[in-house]
Amino acid sequence: MAGPLSGVRIVELGGIGPVPYASMVLADAGADVLRITRPNAPAGLGTAGAELMLRSRTSIGVDLKRPGGAALVLDLVARADALVEGFRPGVAESLGLGPEHCLARNERLVYGRMTGWGQEGPMARAAGHDINYIAIAGALWTLGRAGERPVPPMNLVGDFGGGGMVLAFGVVAALLEASRSGKGQVVDAAMVDGAASLITMLFSLRQLGAWEDTRGVNMLDTGAPFYEVYETADGGYMAVGAIEPQFYAELVNGLGLQAADLPPQMDRTHWPATKERFAAIFATKTRDEWTAIFSDVDACATPVLSPAEAPSHGHVAHRHTYVDIDGITQPAPVPRFARTPGEAVAGGYVVGEAADAKLESWGIAADVASSLHEDGTLA
Repeated sequence: MAGPLSGVRIVELGGIGPVPYASMVLADAGADVLRITRPNAPAGLGTAGAELMLRSRTSIGVDLKRPGGAALVLDLVARADALVEGFRPGVAESLGLGPEHCLARNERLVYGRMTGWGQEGPMARAAGHDINYIAIAGALWTLGRAGERPVPPMNLVGDFGGGGMVLAFGVVAALLEASRSGKGQVVDAAMVDGAASLITMLFSLRQLGAWEDTRGVNMLDTGAPFYEVYETADGGYMAVGAIEPQFYAELVNGLGLQAADLPPQMDRTHWPATKERFAAIFATKTRDEWTAIFSDVDACATPVLSPAEAPSHGHVAHRHTYVDIDGITQPAPVPRFARTPGEAVAGGYVVGEAADAKLESWGIAADVASSLHEDGTLA
């Protein structure tokens, strides 16, 4: 791996969702990430290599409830730059792998913690999932159309945007600071905090009086006719984001309308009627026909592609936004680095030989690994 994080060693205490995603981002950028998971844990989702978020790193099975398991992790921590974990508060401590244990072995260690609710607070130990974290943060309420229930955006806002990506940023920021101070620290990344951060602009709009606390009536939440998804004649969809006047003019022209025949763009009282008019026009042509009409003009009108279609789109294919690894199409590493590009490679398999080789590269003696295999600590 030759990315910008080449030479950085990170221990990942295996979990689901945001921690594997953060670790994937870090590993794609060149970090040597060693994932610690349960002994004999499956590598993928039933098919070898199908768990794409485990790419670019090696997974080894370690029984952390055995004394030798925690001791092995602490030995790795002594050689690491960072550790990331996603347990509920107190679990890592109970395993002898909390911040005090790890920083005692390596004072330069960055200890990244990922939880839904944070390390403290009334709900810190409560169960939850993405939908719960973004609900409490105020993000879920905003997602949906007028008169309808909020729509969960899969688990993109809590797990990945407000969780995994925030954790990855926090770890890199703390690593940068540690390179100057020589001291590590704990990074407390909580999905409820990250989801709140993602709606910062909404709070700005509220302060400016440009956002109504009613779902589906604002400019960016499907209230405006120029920021909406329209169904086409063939059951496809077009995404429209023609906010600026010059882009709106191109949209109107492409729809075969005259600006003089429409109310002012920002007159909210006419938005519902204008939206109905636009919808009726979009329903007269197929998605491909509308794509052709708007392909060479700045109307901010694009086809809505499925995950199966997206990799083949001309622009996406040109940028290699998706890559094939062992015959499996998947998103490419982000962001892009001009001088030290990252690379996604297959990985994630729990294999004894791979575990031994990886442990040896981290300075764990072969006889130590052998004894841990014999007593069942190491898969």
